[in-house]
Parts: sequence; structure tokens; C-alpha cells
Amino acid sequence: MFGTLIKFFRFCDKENRGKFYGSIVVGIFNSLFMALRIAAVAVMLRGVIASMMDGIPFEAKTVWISFAIMCVSIIGGIITRKITAMWQCEGGYRTCAKKRIEIAEHLRYLPMGYFNENSLGEITSVTTNTMEALGDVATRVVMMVLQGLLDTALIIVMIAFFDWRIALVALAGFALFQFVNVFMRLSVKGISSQKIHDDTAEIGKILEYIQGIAEVKAYNLTGKRRKEVNDVIDRRKKTLIKMEMRCIPFANLQSFVAKLSGVAIMISSLYFFLSGTMALADCCTMIVCSFMLFNALESGGNFSALLRTVDLCVDKAEKILALPTMDIDGKKNSDDSPVSIKNDSVPLIEAKDVTFSYDRFSKSPRKIIDGISLSIAKNSTTAIVGPSGGGKTTFCHLLSRFWDVDSGTVTLSGKNVRDYSMDELMKNFSFVFQNVYLFHDTIANNIRFGEPDASMERVIDAAKKACCHDFISALPQGYDTIIGEGGASLSGGERQRISIARAIMKDSPIIILDEATANVDPENERDLMKAISELTREKTVIMIAHRLKTVRNADKIVVIDKGKIAEEGRHEDLSARDGIYSRFIDSRREAVSWKL
Repeated sequence: MFGTLIKFFRFCDKENRGKFYGSIVVGIFNSLFMALRIAAVAVMLRGVIASMMDGIPFEAKTVWISFAIMCVSIIGGIITRKITAMWQCEGGYRTCAKKRIEIAEHLRYLPMGYFNENSLGEITSVTTNTMEALGDVATRVVMMVLQGLLDTALIIVMIAFFDWRIALVALAGFALFQFVNVFMRLSVKGISSQKIHDDTAEIGKILEYIQGIAEVKAYNLTGKRRKEVNDVIDRRKKTLIKMEMRCIPFANLQSFVAKLSGVAIMISSLYFFLSGTMALADCCTMIVCSFMLFNALESGGNFSALLRTVDLCVDKAEKILALPTMDIDGKKNSDDSPVSIKNDSVPLIEAKDVTFSYDRFSKSPRKIIDGISLSIAKNSTTAIVGPSGGGKTTFCHLLSRFWDVDSGTVTLSGKNVRDYSMDELMKNFSFVFQNVYLFHDTIANNIRFGEPDASMERVIDAAKKACCHDFISALPQGYDTIIGEGGASLSGGERQRISIARAIMKDSPIIILDEATANVDPENERDLMKAISELTREKTVIMIAHRLKTVRNADKIVVIDKGKIAEEGRHEDLSARDGIYSRFIDSRREAVSWKL
């Protein structure tokens, strides 16, 4: 139990860990104030019994003393309980908020292969269910379990001042209670792991169902897929019920032990009184104590069954935070300034004998890039073409260090990309992908995504250059229109142009276009091509494309097939050869001339 609590405290950052430690200290004072009730009862009982048995007049000051002690106990208890609850809630929720941000920052620097091989449900579960469980469950466990232990311990100490024998009886009951509690925590050890697993599976299956709802409907699989979602929800429900059912017998046994210990204290007190070794006032005081001794401990003991869940949640979060990131700090010059990319004496980007395979996170290694060497001059346009699955997109990701190469080097302005900090490196690249993702936010905020402090004038200027100002202005709230998650409320061409406006706003020297016009209808293509022309003006452009008119004017065309460069040159030169590119040209011409 204490090991789990210590693990959770270590998981917290320094500031919030201090809040938990402070709450424990204040909790000790809270327990002292609770224990003062025994003193208040003892003063009153001694006064009443002395008046009845010895004929001593009952004085009003006895009532006032007892009342004053009780007031101090109640007021002090309220204040300390409020402080304890506030500090523990703040510590728990702020810790989880910071850990969510820390996990998000950590994920930024993981190799992209991690996201290919790990489900979105797993990541989402950690940042939602796991952190929420820590914020809610862990805070309550700390509050209830520790406070129950502190209250019980201090009341036993207070009892010892009256009679050490009764204190021993209470201590024995406390030990028996903890013995039962150990078995309760052991009973949920295995089911807690199943609960965490089912939480993850439920989120993963729901996300899969929602994201694939179009395909589900198109193939008339609504019933089947819904059944899969219902099954995983039902399985999680059964796991939660099973967890509760395992706890109930031990919770009842704990309650029985607590009540039995109270009865033992009563019987012992009466025995000691009847045998003449305990005063009547002390006997009555001990009987009152027997009713209040295990109240807090009983509540905390029931919550302690959740300690295993806290343990697993911390482990899951730390597992992600322990994943090895790429080296993101890079190297600095002697004056500690970032490395420069303005060296015109060498190629802007150069790949030398680069190889790469998805084997770091995959069980079945698959080589994608096999010994590619390529140089790209500043302010030039390089088109990368080739069969699907040949490694085009992967190679571009290696140039921008979405992944680290297995062997060989990639340099930017003569410097290895690993020598740049990740943030400095990313400032030099803008991306326009085939599948655009827009966030559930205003259009203005989606455009200024890379420049959150950009003025509205700059946003509108970027939108005009990307040929999307007109359709944005026609929307009900204009630039303040909230678009659905992923940009679902916009057409493909509109999403694409907003992504180009976002890239224009970033104004990076290198632009990577990954089949940006592949899924655009003819009505949007003219505006889109105009937007791309504005984006790529005086930039170094690397484009992955299948359309003839988007590659024929490139300064260099690179044909990648099966992870290797099959051909390289200008359009005229490659067209004259009997190779992959010439066949690519022929197939495109045939497709264009084909009519219904």
C-alpha cells in the first residue's frame, strides 16, 4: 500500500508533490482535532460521574470546558479538512494536467513508426481514462486511506493516555483490519489489469467505429461493427462488476472486524471496570471511543482496493514517457546559436546512401529505403515519382527527420539533420499532405496553427494567397466559423487550400508537397494550383506527384522504385528513355485522352 502511494508521489511533479506532503501534515492536525472529541467527552463524563457518585456539585465550567474543547475540535477539523481536501485535489488534478501535456510533448519526438504500430486507442486511453483515473481515484485514495490511518493511529494514541490495555485491544483490531485489507487488495490485483486493458480496448473500438463509419455504412456492416462495439462495452461492464463483487465480501469482512473490535473494546472496558482496575469515567469514555475509532479507517479501507488501479495507471503513463525519443537537442555552434541553413556552397539537402526499414517497432522488418543518394539545390523544384509503395513518402519523411535513418546521412546546408534541435529543424519545413487534418476550431486558428500569435491581417493575407478568402468570407461567421474535427464540414479542395494558407503563414524555406492535388476535383484544381504557386515562390520544393503537369516543369525528377532511385533527370531526358518514367508519361497521356 505505502509502496503505491510513494510511487504516485514520485510520479507527481515537485510543486504538486509538495501539496500532497503538505496535506499529510495538515491531515495530522485534522486527526488531532478529531481526537480532541475524546477529551471533550472525558471531561463531561468525569464531571457528571463525580457529581453522581461522589456528591461533588456539578459545575457549569465543566460544561463550558467540554464545549470549548468540542468547538476547537469541530472548527479545527473543518478548517484542516478543507485545506487537506483542496491541496490534495489541486495536487491530483494539476499533476494529471501536467502529465497530459508532458506525454503530448513526449509524443512529438517519438519516431513516426511508433504511431504506425500502436493504436490510437492506446494513446487516447492513457491521456484520457488513465489520467482521469489518477486525477479522480488517486486523489480520493490518498485522502481516504491516509486520513483513515492517521485518524485511527492518533485515536489509539489518545486511548493509550487513558488506559494502555484498551490501546492494545484497539491496536490488535487495527492489525486484524489491515490483514483483511491486504487480502482485499490482492483479490483485485488481476482484475485491475483487466480493467485497464478493457478501458483501452473500449476507446480503441469506439474510435475505430466512428472514424470508419463511412466504410461501415458503404459495406452494410453497421450491425456487425455495432455488435463489436457493444461487445467491448459489455466486456468492460462485466469487468467493473466483477471487480466490485470481489471487493464486497472483503469490505463486509472489514466492517465486521471494525465492529467486532469496537465490541472487544466495550467488553474489555467493562471487565476492567468491574474488576476494579478502571475508573467508571474512563470506562464510559472508552465505550464512546469504540464507536468512533474505526469510522475513518473503514472508509479508507474500502477505497484502498483501488490502489492497484493507481499503480497500473502510473505504470502506463511512465511506460509512454520512458519510450526512447529521437535526439531532439542537436548541437550548437561555439557561440551557442542554432546552426545556419544559409550555406550556398553546398546542396541545401543531401542524402548519402540512406537506408531505412520499419523494424524498430515492428515484429516483421521491412526495408523501405535501400541506399538512396540525392542532392537538392536551394530554390529548386524536385519531383519524386514512382509506383505506389516504392518509398516516396518515406524518403521525404527521412529528409525532414520524421524518422531517423538506419544508415547513411541526411544533411541540411551541409549539417547532419541530427545536429539541429528538432524544433529548429521543423522551422525549415512546411508540409502539404494529400490527406489534410484540420482541428475542431475556428478557420482563423487553423490557419495560424504554426503562428498562434499572428494578427488577423496576416491570416487574411495568407488566405488570399491560398485562394480561400472568398469561400471563407461566404461562411456564416467568416474566419470565426468553427469547422468540424478533421475539417469534415469542408470539401477536400477547401481543406487543402486552408492547409496551404497554414503553410504560407509558416513561411518555411522548404516545402514538401505529398500528392497535394491527388484528390481534388477539376473545379478546385485551378485555385489549388494557384495557391501552390504562391506557396512555393522562391522556395525549395520537394513534391510527390502522379500528375504529368505538376512534375514536367520540375528542375529535377527522381523516380523511386522498390526503395531505390531508378531514374533521375529532367522531364525531356527521362521521357526519351525506355524506363519507368516514360511508361509513367504514356499511361498518364492515355488516361487524359480516355473519354466516356
